[in-house]
Amino acid sequence: MTILFDGIAYGMVLFVLACGLSVTLGLMNFVNLAHGAFAMAGGYATAILMNRWGWPFVATLPLAFLVPALIGVLLERTLYRRLYDASHLDQVLFTIGLVFMAVAGTDYLMGSRPQLIRLPEWLSGRFEFLGMQIGRYRLFIVVVCGVLTVALQLVLNRTRFGSRLRAAVDDPRVARGLGIPVERVFMITFAAGSGLAGLGGALGAELLGLDPLFPLKFMIYFLIVVTVGGTTGLTGPFVASLILGIADVAGKYFVPDLGAFIIYTVMIVVLVFRPRGLFVRS
Repeated sequence: MTILFDGIAYGMVLFVLACGLSVTLGLMNFVNLAHGAFAMAGGYATAILMNRWGWPFVATLPLAFLVPALIGVLLERTLYRRLYDASHLDQVLFTIGLVFMAVAGTDYLMGSRPQLIRLPEWLSGRFEFLGMQIGRYRLFIVVVCGVLTVALQLVLNRTRFGSRLRAAVDDPRVARGLGIPVERVFMITFAAGSGLAGLGGALGAELLGLDPLFPLKFMIYFLIVVTVGGTTGLTGPFVASLILGIADVAGKYFVPDLGAFIIYTVMIVVLVFRPRGLFVRS
């Protein structure tokens, strides 16, 4: 049960990290492999505020969202918007170039050593509940990520903005004719996805580690979550994140010699039977 809970916490972090990519790839049809760079920006924002300026961990989380969101707005307005109609190959080549630029720039400015996040006392340690050893930090992650998941589902499925986004993606020309500001909708969506990646990077910094190679190390995990879950919404990536998180934690505990092999096995098995992912639009 303890392994199960830790796997859920890990899966929740993966979902928050990958949900922005789910939106840009699944809803906006844009392949943004530089998504991990925004997650790294949020993690470094938290590390700098805590280690250099003494901010408490929780107080850094809003800025961990805002800093990547603002970077996302800047890049979307100046670079990304020019590639919305480009081929997926062009998008992949462009964004992978941004990844290597982000890695090199971070290594130059911050050094190559991993950044250490010192958690507050109330998030340290474990407590026993119903026979489970529950980590306070992981419980905090589960609660925060759970709230974010519910909020995202409500925004995309129950609000006017969510309807405008779906309309803008399905047929931008008709959406413009109906008075929907398509460019503004895409900008807000991209900024929110980038901010969520940054928040995930901050929340998972202690769990996943943080160094300049973060975008490269976890790029494949983001893509696995989106591929296994499907690209038609957030339900699929959420379920996929939980499955992959639990499988990864359990595999590393019970068969540590196999390492990350377990998560790739799960991906292959799912895609053999569900080539378009767990959830597809009927």
